[in-house]
Amino acid sequence: MSVNCFVKLATKKLVTKNSLNMISVRPLPPALAEKARVELGETPEALTAGIQHLKDWIHSQPHLRARTDDQWLATFLRGCKYRLDEVKAKIDLYYSLRTMAPEIRQLKYNDPKLNQLIERGTFVMLPTTRNGARITMMRIGTYDPSEYTVFDMASLYQLVYQITFMEDDNMAVAGVVNIIDLRNSRLAHYLQTTPRQLRNLVYANQDSLPARIKEVHVIGAPRIFIVLMKFIKRFLSEKIKNRIYMHSDIDTVCEYVPRDLLPAEYGGTASTVPEIGEYWKAKIAEYYDFFEEDLQFGTEESLRVKDSFGWWGKRAALRGDT
Repeated sequence: MSVNCFVKLATKKLVTKNSLNMISVRPLPPALAEKARVELGETPEALTAGIQHLKDWIHSQPHLRARTDDQWLATFLRGCKYRLDEVKAKIDLYYSLRTMAPEIRQLKYNDPKLNQLIERGTFVMLPTTRNGARITMMRIGTYDPSEYTVFDMASLYQLVYQITFMEDDNMAVAGVVNIIDLRNSRLAHYLQTTPRQLRNLVYANQDSLPARIKEVHVIGAPRIFIVLMKFIKRFLSEKIKNRIYMHSDIDTVCEYVPRDLLPAEYGGTASTVPEIGEYWKAKIAEYYDFFEEDLQFGTEESLRVKDSFGWWGKRAALRGDT
């Protein structure tokens, strides 16, 4: 069911009684609100109806313990262009992964390793946007694989993404551009996962996060990564496959992402990687109470009803246009 169909059924109930159904969602700036209207089909009525529908659905699922903050649910609606079946499948998968693939969140929010990875610039959420889309950088070669794992890095970006889902309207509406810098990575970096774990990482990034991936730019991929990509592509949607660009250096990336949007270390003006890291260290600390509360959420698979989204059965619903 699309949210537009649902709105026709729910508008009278939810909108005409607007004073009784106020939602707590941050207003979008005018330009971003217009982008949401044109690209996502967002209207005040659709937003209100969609949030209420998701709350009712979550409460009806005995296996699912999920956040029901209005701002949180608004991000999932926007990330799926208000297609309610996709939204529900994505929410279900997001919390199912916590239960079925706990390795992707193995570091708790106050683990010292998180700040160490931030200080190394392993994952960088840039303060800049390109056509509204948020820009991220993964710099695999910055961590020692004998001290840290890809799951440590996954724990970090999961936390950072959660903050952006609550605060960053640009990512929610316009999506994300990912830059993956593999220079200085070595064989040990790519031997840290089993095939099943690698599949789970793909699903966690592509299918469970309410962020539309606009482009993925890979820099300096070694031969082992090229081999792994043949396996990874089995789990990628055709749209994502077509949005992956391989580069030998940063110069060709700048044909897609203007250099001035990048950190100073890459010739840009978006602060330095350490400066950006200090911001995110402070921001994660600011969210400690949020993350502590978040530990209660997940799934109890023994309580899952037969007609709810299954652990892997959600994939068909997540193949729409992004």
